[in-house]
Amino acid sequence: MSDASASWHVHTFENLERRGRRVLVIGAGVSGLVAAYELERRGFDVEVLEGNTRIGGRIHTHRFGQRPGGPTVELGAMRIPSHHAHTLEYIRRMGLDGKLRAFSTLLSEENAFLHTDRGFVRIRDAARTLGRDFRHELERHRPGHHHDDATVAFGAWLTAIVDAIAPPDLREALRGDLSGRLLDMVARVDLTGHLRGPARDRVDLHSLFAAHPELRAGCSARLNSFLDDILTETSPDLLRLHGGMDQLTDRLAGRIRGPVTCGRRVTGLDVQGDHVVAHVRAGSRTTVRRADFVVCTVPFPAMRRMRLNGFDRDKRAVLRDVVYCPATKVAVLCRTPFWRESGIQGGASFTGGRIRQTYYPAPDGEPGRGAALLASYTIGDEAARLGRMSARRRHRLVLDELSVVHPELLSPGMVLDVVSMAWGHHPWTGGCTTRWGKNAAECEEERLRAARPVGRLFFAGEHCSKAPAWIEGAIESALEAVQAIERFEPGRRTTEATGRPNPAGAL
Repeated sequence: MSDASASWHVHTFENLERRGRRVLVIGAGVSGLVAAYELERRGFDVEVLEGNTRIGGRIHTHRFGQRPGGPTVELGAMRIPSHHAHTLEYIRRMGLDGKLRAFSTLLSEENAFLHTDRGFVRIRDAARTLGRDFRHELERHRPGHHHDDATVAFGAWLTAIVDAIAPPDLREALRGDLSGRLLDMVARVDLTGHLRGPARDRVDLHSLFAAHPELRAGCSARLNSFLDDILTETSPDLLRLHGGMDQLTDRLAGRIRGPVTCGRRVTGLDVQGDHVVAHVRAGSRTTVRRADFVVCTVPFPAMRRMRLNGFDRDKRAVLRDVVYCPATKVAVLCRTPFWRESGIQGGASFTGGRIRQTYYPAPDGEPGRGAALLASYTIGDEAARLGRMSARRRHRLVLDELSVVHPELLSPGMVLDVVSMAWGHHPWTGGCTTRWGKNAAECEEERLRAARPVGRLFFAGEHCSKAPAWIEGAIESALEAVQAIERFEPGRRTTEATGRPNPAGAL
C-alpha cells in the first residue's frame, strides 16, 4: 500500500471513529475559548468561529502606540474578584498567575475626587459633605426622622456609591430605598467595629454586611439585586492582569488545536434531530457547516439577528427578553501621569456628569511612552447616549467635562490619543446582561431558560450564568455546556426552564 493510500485510510478511519464528536463553537470570547479547550481535552473535534476581526469578546485590551511596550488600557473587562475561583484557575493553568496584581477601585484612593451636590471634593474630605447632603435627603423622604452620626454615615456612603455605579433609571429609586426600612435596621446595629478613617466617619460596607447578613432583609428587591454589584465593584480584594487581560484569551486560543477563525459571522442556525447546521458568512460568501453539536456563546442581541429554525416558543421568548445594559469606555493617552503630582496613585474618581467614573490605571508601559487614563466609564442610558455620538464628538465631550476636575488635560501636548468602545452599539454584544430588580428565584429561572439547550445546540456566555457581566460567569457557563454535551443522550431533551427532562419533541 502506498504512503498516500495509507494516509487516506487512516484519515477515513479517524473520521469514522470521530463521528458524533464534531463540535462547532460560535464565538471566541472567553466562554467560547474555554468551551473549545475543555471539549478538546475530552476528545472532541472542535472548530471555533468568530464574527469579529479579533478574539476575546468583551475582554478587550487596547495598546497605545504602533510597537510593543506602549501603555495599555482595558476597554472591556478590567477586574477579577478574588473569590472568582474559575477565573483564577484558568489564569493559573495558562501560566499567568505571576502577573496578578491588586486592582485599585472606586473609593480606594483618598486623593481621588468625588462629585457632590456642592462640587468636587477629595474622598479624604468627603464625609462631612456627604453626611450633610444625606440628612437633607432623609428629611425630604421622611420628615421628622433623625438618626445618629454613624447611621447617617452608612446612608451617606452607600448613597455615594449608588450614585457612582448605578445607571440613571435605578439611581433615584435606590436613593429612596436607602432612607426606609434598611436605615432603620442599621440604626439598631452597633457600627463601632465598622467605622473607618481618621475621624471614624466612614462605614466599611463590606464588613458590615458580612457580619450582619440579616440587613439584606431591609433592602427592597431592587436594591438587593444591585447590592452584590455595589459590594463587588468596591471590594478591596479585586485583581487584574499586569500587561493586559487579553493575555488570558490569547493563551487559551494558543492551547486549542482546532481552527479558531475570525471574520466568520453566523447568520443562521438550523437545529435538526441528530445535528445542527450553521450558515456562515465570510465577506460576500455564505457557506454551510454541519456539526454534531454546537455551542453558541453569542450574546442574545446578536442572536436576534440570526435566522433560527427548530427553536421552541420559550427559547425564542428568552432570547428576546433578556436585558442587556450598555456600557461605554473612553480612554486617553496622556504625555505624563499628571494625576500623580496631585497625590492620586490609582483607584478612581466619581466625576459625575455624563462621564461618571474615571480610573487611573497602574503604569505598565515603557518609560517615556505616555500614561493611560480611563477617562470615562458609564453604563445604562448615559452609556447609550455617549455610544450614539460620533467618536470625535464623544471624545471631545469627555475631555471637556474631565478638564473641570483635571485642567492639566488642557495643557498643550498633554493628550496624545483618545480611543473608546461603546459596547451597547457593538454588533456582537449589545452590552452585558443585567438582572437588576429581579428576586433570586426570578434570576435563576431566567438563567435556566437562557442556558437550556435546543436539541444539540447548547448555550454559554455570561448571560447563561449566575455571575452575569463577569468573566467568572462566562467560564462557569462554558463548563456547564461542556458537561451537558458529555451527558447528552439522543432522544432525551431538556425543554423546561426548570431543567427537567421531557420526552423528545415536547414543548
